[in-house]
Amino acid sequence: MVKQITQDYRHGKLYVDEVPVPLLKDKGAIVRTRCSVVSAGTERSMLEFASQGLVGKARSRPDLVKQVIRKVKSDGLIAAYRASMSRLDVPLPLGYSSAGEIVEVGASVPSFKVGDRVACAGGGYASHAELVYVPKNLMVKIPEGVSYEDAAFATVGAIALQGVRVADIRLGERVVVIGLGLLGLLTVQILKAAGCMVLGTDLNPDRVKLALDLSADSAIVTEPDVLAESVAAFTSGRGADAVIITAATKSNAPTELAGEISRLKGRVVAVGDVGMNIPRRTYYQKELEYRISMSYGPGRYDPNYEEKGIDYPYAYVPFTEQRNLETFLQLVKEGRVTPGRLVTHRFSIHEAEEAYEMIRSGEGGYLGVVFTYPEDSPIRRRVDLKVEEGRSTPENSVKLGMIGAGNYAKLMLLPYLSRMKEVEFVGVSTSTGISGKHAARKYGFRFCTTDNEEIFRDKDINAVVIATRHNLHADLTVRALASGKHVFVEKPLATGEAELSRLVEAVRNSDRILMMGFNRRFAPLAVEAKRFFAGRAGPLSMIYRVNAGAVPPDHWTQDPEEGGGRIVGEVCHFVDLLQFLCGARPETVYAAAAGREEGALPEDNLSVTIRFEDGSVGTIAYFSTGDRAIPKEYVEIYGEGKTFILEDFRRARFASGGNVRVLRGGGQDKGQKAELQAFVQAVLGKRPAPIPFEELVYTTLATFRIMDSLKERCEVPVGWTRDLEQENEIRRCF
Repeated sequence: MVKQITQDYRHGKLYVDEVPVPLLKDKGAIVRTRCSVVSAGTERSMLEFASQGLVGKARSRPDLVKQVIRKVKSDGLIAAYRASMSRLDVPLPLGYSSAGEIVEVGASVPSFKVGDRVACAGGGYASHAELVYVPKNLMVKIPEGVSYEDAAFATVGAIALQGVRVADIRLGERVVVIGLGLLGLLTVQILKAAGCMVLGTDLNPDRVKLALDLSADSAIVTEPDVLAESVAAFTSGRGADAVIITAATKSNAPTELAGEISRLKGRVVAVGDVGMNIPRRTYYQKELEYRISMSYGPGRYDPNYEEKGIDYPYAYVPFTEQRNLETFLQLVKEGRVTPGRLVTHRFSIHEAEEAYEMIRSGEGGYLGVVFTYPEDSPIRRRVDLKVEEGRSTPENSVKLGMIGAGNYAKLMLLPYLSRMKEVEFVGVSTSTGISGKHAARKYGFRFCTTDNEEIFRDKDINAVVIATRHNLHADLTVRALASGKHVFVEKPLATGEAELSRLVEAVRNSDRILMMGFNRRFAPLAVEAKRFFAGRAGPLSMIYRVNAGAVPPDHWTQDPEEGGGRIVGEVCHFVDLLQFLCGARPETVYAAAAGREEGALPEDNLSVTIRFEDGSVGTIAYFSTGDRAIPKEYVEIYGEGKTFILEDFRRARFASGGNVRVLRGGGQDKGQKAELQAFVQAVLGKRPAPIPFEELVYTTLATFRIMDSLKERCEVPVGWTRDLEQENEIRRCF
C-alpha cells in the first residue's frame, strides 16, 4: 500500500490516505515517485471549488447545473439527485507532474525498463502518491545529470513550452508574459532560450525581481498605464509581437491588457485560466489573433494517445505532449531553464496537509512547492480495513467480492446490495487504489485491492459482482467461475464471439450460477406485462422506442475494443426484454441505420426488426438525435386483442375487452433491486438461476447479428452459424 494525497470532492476535506498500489496495465509502468510538483494555481482552484457548498458549486459550474436540469426532466428529481450526489462522492487524486523510478513495466512498453528514471505527466496518473501507474506516452526518460526534483517540473514546463509553440515565436521577436507565477517564469526562460526579447509583468514585486534574475530583459509590476509605456519603449513603439497570458484569474483584465499592448496583427495566447471575453474594438482594429494553448501539447485529452499509447506520426506532429516533455528536460540539462531556482518550499508527503493549508491561505510567499517521497515504498496491492461492528449476516449468506466500483456500481448496485441482510461485503477490486479504498470504507468491505486475483483466491468469497468496462467482462467471468464463485456480471456478456465461446465452455464446466445485469425484465411493470399476456396462443407484436441521447464518439463505450459500441453495450437490454416478453429465442434480425449526423456513429440511430421462434416480431427504434426532455424508453405490446403500453418504467396502460386501465409504478423502477435480490436468492439456493443461460447467450448473439445486418444490409439468422442443422447441434449443448 502507498500514501496518496486525496481530496473529498463533496466536502473539500484533504488528507493523506493509504491505498493499494495501482494495477499495472500492458501499456504503461508503475513508477516509484521521488518528487512531485504542486501546480499551485490549478490545485488551489480545485481546493476552493471542492470546499464550496452545493450552491457555491452550482454557481461556479453552470454547465453542470444544466446537465442536472436535463437529468431531472428525463429521469425525475430523485434519480437526478442520486446521480449528482454519486458523482460528487468521488475522491480526487491531486497532482499531475512528478518524477521517479520505474519498478514494474507493462508487456507493451519495450522502450522502458525497470530502473529507468522517468518524468511523468497527467492528472490521475502523475499524482502526489508514492507509487503511480503512468501510460507510456505520458512519461519520458530523465537525461543524465538532471535531478529528480528538476525533472518533476517537466509537465508544468511542457505546458509553458506548448504556450510558446502556439504563439509561433520567431528568433528576435519581442514577447510580453503576463503573470509571473510558476508557469510564467518557466515561460520567460523558454522564450530566452528561443532567442526572444522578453518583458514580464506581475502584481507581485518579488516575482518581477525573480524574472529579472532569470534573464528577462525587462519586468515591471502590472499597472496598465505604466505597462503600456514600458511595452512601447521595449518594442520601439510597435507593440508586442506576441503576448502570452500565464496569469490565473477569472478577470478579463489580462485579455484586455494583452490587446492594448500588442502590435498590429500580433498574437495573444491564453495559457492560464483567465477570462476570455475578447474586447472586439481593440482586437478588430489591430486584427489580432487570439489563440488558446491546450495544456501539455498534441495528444492531450485523446484517449487513443494517452491511454492506448498510439503515437502521432512525427512528420505531421513533431511535438506531442511526450516530445514536449523531452524538449523541456533537454533545456534543463543544458542549463537554459533552471526549475530549482523556482522552488520555495519542500515538504515530505507526510506533511501534505500543512502544505495545502499554506496554499489555501495564500500566505508564505510560495512559488515552487515540491513533495518528496521515501525510496522504499513496498508494492502491496491489498489494504485490509477494520470493519465496524453492528451489522450481522446469517451464517448462510452471500459473501461478496466486487470487481469494479465505477459510477453505475455506486449508483445502482452497491446501495441495493448494502441493504440486503443476506449479503456480506468481503473485498472490492478496482484499477486505482483510491476508488477501491473509498468504496471499501463507505460500504464496509473487509479489504480493497487492485489485484483481481485477491478476489478469486479469497476462500470466504462465494459470489462475485463484475462491473468493469465491457471488454473485461468475459475474461473476468471465466476466471471467477473457474475459481468456484457465483457470478453477477453487468452487460454485455461479451464483446466478441471468441470471448462468448470461451464463456460458454466455462459455464458448461461449472456448477456455479451466472447472472447478467439484464435488469429490465425484473422491473415490476415489465413483469406485469408478461403476466398480462400469460397463456396466449398467438404471437406478439412489440415496438420498443429508445430516446437514447447522444454519446461522444470518443467515449469509451463507443470504442470497438473497450466498449463494444452501443449495440453490444446497450441495445442488448432491449433485445433481452423483448425475448422475455414473448418467451422465445430470437431467430433472425434485420437492422437499418439512419443517415449519419455529424459527430454520430452509424449505430447511434437505427431500427432493428427481430423475428422470434414463436412467430412474434419486435422492433427496436434506437435514436441518439432526439431531445432528452422526452422520456427515454417506451414499449408497446400487441397480441390476441390486447394492448400493453409501458412508459419509461414509470406507469403502464393496458387494454382488454374495450377497457383501458392505468398502472402506476410509484416512480421509475427499471428492476435493478429485484434482479440483485433474485441473484442473492439463487446463490442461497432458494430459487433457480434468474435468467436461463441460453437466453443470455442468444441475446448477446443477436447484438452481434445486428452489427452483421448493418454491414450486409440484409436479414441474418441469429446463432453461432448460418447453417441451421449445425445450429441445432449447438443448441443441444445448453
